[in-house]
Parts: sequence; C-alpha cells; structure tokens
Amino acid sequence: MDLAGRQDSVMAASDDIDPMAAEDALPEDALAGTKAPERTCIVTRQIRAKERMIRFVAAPDGTIVPDLKGDLPGRGLWVTAERGILDEAIRRHAFTKVTKGKAKADAGLTDRVAGLLERQFLDQLGLAKKSGQLVAGFDKVEAALRAGQVKFLLEASDGTADGRGKLARLAGPGVEIWAPLPSEALAPALGRQHAVHVAVKPGGMANRLSITLRRLAGFAGAGIAQSGQKL
Repeated sequence: MDLAGRQDSVMAASDDIDPMAAEDALPEDALAGTKAPERTCIVTRQIRAKERMIRFVAAPDGTIVPDLKGDLPGRGLWVTAERGILDEAIRRHAFTKVTKGKAKADAGLTDRVAGLLERQFLDQLGLAKKSGQLVAGFDKVEAALRAGQVKFLLEASDGTADGRGKLARLAGPGVEIWAPLPSEALAPALGRQHAVHVAVKPGGMANRLSITLRRLAGFAGAGIAQSGQKL
C-alpha cells in the first residue's frame, strides 16, 4: 500500500482515536494563538515545541505513517525533526515499543520523511507565489530587501557566491537566509525556468514555510544550511 493509501486507512479508523490524545490529533493551525504546544520525543524523551518535531501515527495495518500536517486521527508519536534521531528510533524499534508491538517502522521511513518535507516545502513555495507573498529574481528581491519587506531570503544552493553575497549584505538582522535546494528544484515550483534568488514577505505563509524549512534542515544537513539570524 502506498503512503496516500496508508493515510486514507488512518483517516478511516478515526473512531479509534484515543480520547487522551484528542489535542494531539488537532491540526497545527487549530492551536494557533495559544502558547506554543510541546510534545515529548519518543527517542530522546526531551520536550520540544511541536514545530521542531515530526508527528507519526500508526495505520490499522501497523505501518508507521508520517503526519506532516498534523491532522491525521490517532495517537501522535512525536520524534525530533533530525535524521539521526529518526534513524535511532527505527534502529531501537521505538515505534514498536511505544505502541506495545502494534506498529513497526520500515527501514526507508527516514528517506521518505525527507522527501515529503521537500515536497511540502515546494508546494508551500508555490502557494506563497500565488498569494503574492513571494518575489523572485535579483532586482525584485533587492528592492524588497531595501524596503524591509522580507521575512526570509531563499537562495538556490548552486547560485553564485557573488550574487548571494550582495543580497545577504542587504538583509537586516531579522531576515533569515536559507539555501535549501538547487535552482532546478526551486524553479518548477515557481513556474520559472530559473530561480536563484527568492524573497518571502512576512505573514502566515512565511511562518509555515519557516517551520517546514527547519524540519527539512534536520534531514538535509549541510545542504540547507541557514545563515544570518540565529534560531
């Protein structure tokens, strides 16, 4: 069964939601405006903000399913959004232990999560463009930076150091700078042939993108290194 089918199976089992995990099953946006919710990592046992973690649920067939949107029913199994920690969860059979033998994570789960995070990021990037919350191209990005209208600056990881350096110097202390993916990956999401310099304006879409980028950074390592404002 593919991932979409497994997610449908989880949704079909909504009557089996643990009442003690009701808040856990709410979408992230449903908790907006409240104190940042926290969860405990099933591997490290450390308490972290939900936005720094990945939620998983167990499908009826015992498969562990990543729930990036946080809206699948069932008890949430939370893991810190880092490749090494999820690898450890799989190696130590943490999902099996916490579900008392009812579920098991397959060996390819870490790579699947990394791919889903990249897809989520690109989808959100496309939505930001459609909603007018994004500008692309050196001149437009430069103008947005000078006007103080940038939440974070996205640079293609294969962009030239000269162009990236010029824009980075214009970024104020509150502007985050990310180099998540090469131009060939960014461009299709923006409907362009090339995409090297991208600026996202402040707002709800920028906040969602920022959460996704932080999670993706935990799985992509140095390839998505952030500079500028410290986390």
